[in-house]
Amino acid sequence: MNFTLTTIGTASAMPVVGRNQSAQVLQVHGRLFLIDCGENTQQGIRAAGLSFVKIEAVFISHLHGDHVFGLFGLLSTMGMYGRTGKLAIFGPSSLANMIRFFKTWYGEELNYEIEFHEVKARGLEQIYLSKYVKVSAFPLQHKIETYGYRFDAVPSAKHPREAHLPSYAYASDTAPFEKLVEYVKGVDVLYHESTYTQEMADRALSRHHSTSVDAARCAAQAGVGTLILGHYSSRCRDIGQFLDECRPVFAQSYAAVDGDVFEIPYISRL
Repeated sequence: MNFTLTTIGTASAMPVVGRNQSAQVLQVHGRLFLIDCGENTQQGIRAAGLSFVKIEAVFISHLHGDHVFGLFGLLSTMGMYGRTGKLAIFGPSSLANMIRFFKTWYGEELNYEIEFHEVKARGLEQIYLSKYVKVSAFPLQHKIETYGYRFDAVPSAKHPREAHLPSYAYASDTAPFEKLVEYVKGVDVLYHESTYTQEMADRALSRHHSTSVDAARCAAQAGVGTLILGHYSSRCRDIGQFLDECRPVFAQSYAAVDGDVFEIPYISRL
């Protein structure tokens, strides 16, 4: 599994039995990248059979609790598992204060370095590059400073530029806006929040969120391969409603549940 997404949490702010809050893990050639870290992220990672110590970097979209309340516990657990390798954490500037607090009160016995990288993107801007993946951040339109992330595989001897290199974009939380289509254009898989069904469009607008139809329209306009829905409101217990609204607009739509695994393949063009 060279480029694989696991949805750890698909709930929004209110707790729902069977749904953790926002978190995902992207595996790229065995390296793990955690995207957001809501409550119960540790349990979800363990249930998925993934390793705490193999997480190479964490990308936080914004500081609402359902996207970050699981971070302190995860950082502590990494220490208890004997992690020694440096951990990079990316996110809005205010996240630095939270990490500083954690280090002051709970970091004394950690045997690994936490390296914070402030994200301040005005467009689609590269923030991380490794042998296998390039990560870019882009601004979203939410109540507070919020960023999405795009992951593009990097060419290698095994997978040259002539191959189709997989790509993935994460957009949560946000009101719909035109520039988002440009930021996620052409990705193989797009995760787009769909907090509300279309009948609650007024609530979505007032809270700077998107509906299922908003997500589907973005996917269609951006020409993505697959749309994954999530961040469901606790008011919407039947996620089938989201699919019923999305698929007439964008047929390749899927309503994720916690623990789903999506493989994004490398495809040779030779």
